Amino acid sequence: MSALNVHAIRAIYAFEMARTRRTLMQSVISPVVSTSLYFVVFGAAIGSRIPEVDGISYGAFLVPGLIMLSLLTQSISNASFGIYFPKFTGTIYELLSAPISYVEIVLSYVGAAATKSIVLGLIILATAALFVPLRVEHPLWMILFLVLTSVTFSLIGFVIGIWADGFEKLQVIPLLIITPLTFLGGSFYSIDMLPPLWRTVSLFNPVVYLVSGFRWSFFGSADVSVVVSLAMTLSFLVASLAIVAWIFKTGYRLKS
Repeated sequence: MSALNVHAIRAIYAFEMARTRRTLMQSVISPVVSTSLYFVVFGAAIGSRIPEVDGISYGAFLVPGLIMLSLLTQSISNASFGIYFPKFTGTIYELLSAPISYVEIVLSYVGAAATKSIVLGLIILATAALFVPLRVEHPLWMILFLVLTSVTFSLIGFVIGIWADGFEKLQVIPLLIITPLTFLGGSFYSIDMLPPLWRTVSLFNPVVYLVSGFRWSFFGSADVSVVVSLAMTLSFLVASLAIVAWIFKTGYRLKS
């Protein structure tokens, strides 16, 4: 007998993935087009006038940061909307009373959100290769950071979806916290280019470690040691899991 209700997990996962196919323009095409514009403007137009960064052309240097930018925002958006919509329609009570455990609920929604983000990240990577010469020195590390980051931020999105009591609140944390942290987290520059004081301040930004580790997998050089980046990424994952476990243990905002 299976320890997990695989049929329930597969049903919810398939439903969430089908929602992506129904909203292909919003879920895939729009973020790919938006990121492509960054490549055109900063990579091709402005990037050709900017000196290399650590021996890497600025256009190529941008790619990991821009993929991470899309990955963080889409992971949160996919997971938060996925769990918020049943709350909005009231079907969350059917889900909570069904023979499916909390672990299986999280696996379903977070798994689907992470899958969509990873696929989107790979599409953006393929698109970037059309604009700039690109190399990936450590592809397995790239996949590792891609998976860990998408799962972690899908968990954060899941928490936001449970916390939110309106569609506006789904956007508050991504717009006011995640996006600024991403823009200031070295997506467009190396933090080594900053004055010492601001470089020290930047090290308190968790996104720096995600971008740095992901960039290392491309070029073999980064602002922060890849071991430190991996340790920080795993720490965020554990912290996110702890918050989700606490929510289901206490029932916070699940039944109200």
